[in-house]
Amino acid sequence: MGTEIEVRQRASLPAKVEYAKMLADSGLLPAQYRGRPANILWAIEYGDMLGLSTMAAITGVHVIEGKPTASAGLISGLVREAGHILRVRGDGKSATCVIIRSDDPEHPFEVTWTLKRNKDDNPSAEEAGLLGKDVWKKYPASMLKSRAITQCARDACEEVLYGLHYTPEELGAEVDEDGAVLGGTVEEAQVVETDAGWMAATLRVIPEIGLDASRKLWREVRDKAKAGELAEADEAHVLGILKAHMEALAKTAPQQAGTAGQPPAGDAADVVDAEIVDDTPVLDPEDPWAPKVDEIATDEDARAALDEAAGRLTAGAIDAARFGVIEAAILARFPGAQNAPAAAA
Repeated sequence: MGTEIEVRQRASLPAKVEYAKMLADSGLLPAQYRGRPANILWAIEYGDMLGLSTMAAITGVHVIEGKPTASAGLISGLVREAGHILRVRGDGKSATCVIIRSDDPEHPFEVTWTLKRNKDDNPSAEEAGLLGKDVWKKYPASMLKSRAITQCARDACEEVLYGLHYTPEELGAEVDEDGAVLGGTVEEAQVVETDAGWMAATLRVIPEIGLDASRKLWREVRDKAKAGELAEADEAHVLGILKAHMEALAKTAPQQAGTAGQPPAGDAADVVDAEIVDDTPVLDPEDPWAPKVDEIATDEDARAALDEAAGRLTAGAIDAARFGVIEAAILARFPGAQNAPAAAA
């Protein structure tokens, strides 16, 4: 057996081409390889790079519009083969993956994915718009573990993936519980590529922007994802960081200099002082009230908005919890509008 492996590893290109031609006649191959010796030759070369046999590469690596993908199981195997520790746990509500690098065991990497939106800095299937997918409805536990594994592997040990950054499901392919591609050729699936320059610039600017700009950026991120300009995994990553930043900002109510609603004089920053407010709720950027709050320019406008929200509360159109979030968002920008309507009590 050892001799056979050695001969295969040393096979010349003509020998590989002949092997690919013969294998292409098999009706047991995945659709993207049947009758396509060039695709098989690609799998042979890619498998050699990863240390995989030809069959392992053919069954485990799927190409979507020229972009190689792999199941979470194969990605886990590559991480462990490199000597790193990978542990994953979870259920139908959340999943956590921990990777401990062999060369840096004191600083483990950890990623948690949840099914529903959460108040922690964790990506969720709901925020990524995945809950409508059939596979997510049938196998939420498996899908959560898959997402946690791939994101953690990208963060912890990019160098062992050799371009296998995503699973087919992350790039839009229909898959089963194990991540195997279903129906048709995987090459027909639409791949969403993220602009790396935009991604880097966005992550760099988030720590520097305020609540209003954060809300606008949130909507920009969601719009880019809906337009097919942002991969689901990258959308969840950006929104997770942005959400944590907004929650931190919400604990700081700005005290404006000069007239309420007007920027302070001189070259000083817009926020000249701050008061810590514990557990201040954050208005969801997708809430219909978010743009209304953004458009408020004066204390008078703020009081009018509070009156409108209070009226909706009294009429039962919104509940008390949502009113509290709206009120906090308005008063965070215009503390001078403190003479809130009676219905807010």
